[in-house]
Amino acid sequence: MGPERIRNFCIIAHIDHGKTTLSDRLLEATGTIAARERQEQLLDSMDLERERGITIKSHPVSMTYRHPEGGKFLLNLMDTPGHVDFSYEVSRCLAACEGALLLIDASQGIEAQTVANGLLAVSQGLHIVPVINKVDLPGADVARVLGQMEEVLALPREEAVLASAKTGLGVDAILDAIVRRIPPPTVSEETKALIFDSVFDAYRGVICYVRIFGGTLRLGDSVTMMRTAMGTQIKELGRFTPAMVAEEQLLPGQVGYLVTGIRNVGDIKIGDTVTDSGRPAREPLKGYREVRPMVFSGVYPLDTSDFEKLKAAVGRLRLNDSALSYAPESSIALGFGFRCGFLGLLHMEIVLERLRREYGLDVLSTYPSVVYRINLTDGTAKEVDSPQFFPDPSFIKSIEEPLILATLHVPLDALGEVLSLLNEKRGLCNGTENVGGDRLMLTCRLPLNEILIDFNDRLKSITHGYGSMDYDLAGYAKSDLVKLDLLVNGEPIDAFSSIIHRSKVVTHGRKLCEKLKELLPRQLFKIAIQAAIGAEVVARETLGALRKDVTAKCYGGDITRKRKLLDKQKEGKKRMKQIGKVSIPQDTFIKILKN
Repeated sequence: MGPERIRNFCIIAHIDHGKTTLSDRLLEATGTIAARERQEQLLDSMDLERERGITIKSHPVSMTYRHPEGGKFLLNLMDTPGHVDFSYEVSRCLAACEGALLLIDASQGIEAQTVANGLLAVSQGLHIVPVINKVDLPGADVARVLGQMEEVLALPREEAVLASAKTGLGVDAILDAIVRRIPPPTVSEETKALIFDSVFDAYRGVICYVRIFGGTLRLGDSVTMMRTAMGTQIKELGRFTPAMVAEEQLLPGQVGYLVTGIRNVGDIKIGDTVTDSGRPAREPLKGYREVRPMVFSGVYPLDTSDFEKLKAAVGRLRLNDSALSYAPESSIALGFGFRCGFLGLLHMEIVLERLRREYGLDVLSTYPSVVYRINLTDGTAKEVDSPQFFPDPSFIKSIEEPLILATLHVPLDALGEVLSLLNEKRGLCNGTENVGGDRLMLTCRLPLNEILIDFNDRLKSITHGYGSMDYDLAGYAKSDLVKLDLLVNGEPIDAFSSIIHRSKVVTHGRKLCEKLKELLPRQLFKIAIQAAIGAEVVARETLGALRKDVTAKCYGGDITRKRKLLDKQKEGKKRMKQIGKVSIPQDTFIKILKN
């Protein structure tokens, strides 16, 4: 098929608004999958995606659609994630498309990621086809959602397609809108293909997912990666149906995959341009902006001998997830590992789970932190993402922490509790806007480290599941931050150190001391567990000593004899405390960091 009969599009929406279900209906309507192959969440290939009911990776698939009036068309679909932590995955898919289906739940209405993904598609120049999904639900309010769509997204209600991905209602109208409204791809005269994703196969090496912007790639062609200047030969190419099906060539406008035999994961860059080695393109495609991680955490193998295995696993996972960054790190308590950067806490959780499942590794992660900017007294500035690199307080002039600009969509009756939560998290509400009767959109400014652990869970609890959040970085601001150390018998334990706001050190320190007192094995002498800022102790717990009953052999007799034995024992324990060292078992670190 020529480029004029190709349509490249993706499905974007808030989480759980029906993207994957609609993908299943489109595959069935176009006859891409046989009746015996039908199953729910067909494009969600990972067990993790099926268990959690969320899309983690984008999934391309090619469909042949016979239009009732215009003949056959090739439709290249990409199903994208909906959670804010995977927004980079969405932006990469948008760069390979000309149009997008923007899904809106007819009962829940416009949510935070609906707005974020819609604006992202508009900024990249894509044509948007709005689809109101789940119109068959008893709680569906189509008129209200159409009003929200016009008010918030500035999309005319006449352009909306009413559908139900579950029952198949409106699927034919969606296919017709794709063909009529989404423009065909623009073709370049030079041979160019954009690498928008990649995976590692143990037998075939790196498999690149590409969108052809110009020229034709054929089996056996010599190609060059323009940004890395890596030359190689095409061993295999083909399309997704949704399984990989080998072809002889990929034509302009098509989406498919390339197998080049490259086995070094560092030789392939997401966003690179593939071109013909004999007639290379003059300029590479625009590619993608470098992603900036928001959350950092140390990742260590439980068995220190698995470090090399972890190194290989993280490298291969980085190929499949370009939002992940990592650098080597070592700890006295935990051994050798990596300092990993993530887009958010869910992203971190998914990466750790994939390391466990796909690579058979038992890993431990340290307390998540963000990047702080520390201004020193000598006029220089230093970026710190771990308490381990926190400078001496005497050299610190001021500390700045990253802020986010968050958009919260909440029910009207939960406004009071949401504002209390924002106040607790040191947030500031800049404005509110009514988006349809009983729904409010709050614009807030918050410190990034305050939303790392429980903010989203508490927001969902307060709003009974109807609240949603989207956020973006909003620069840095000065803050009263300190390094909180945990001392065991007077010795600091690096693995338990954290950077925290001064107003919360007592609460956090007390909680940490109490937890460690429960987990630490008792010694023959008392152990002081202290949380301290420099020399100032803010919380303390004392772990009692194991005590031998030295008076057991005294049957009666004068009390002075028993007291003499107890005093002798007391002096011995005092000497032992001065020279004794507390050895913290590995499982204590694991239990503390896992909670």
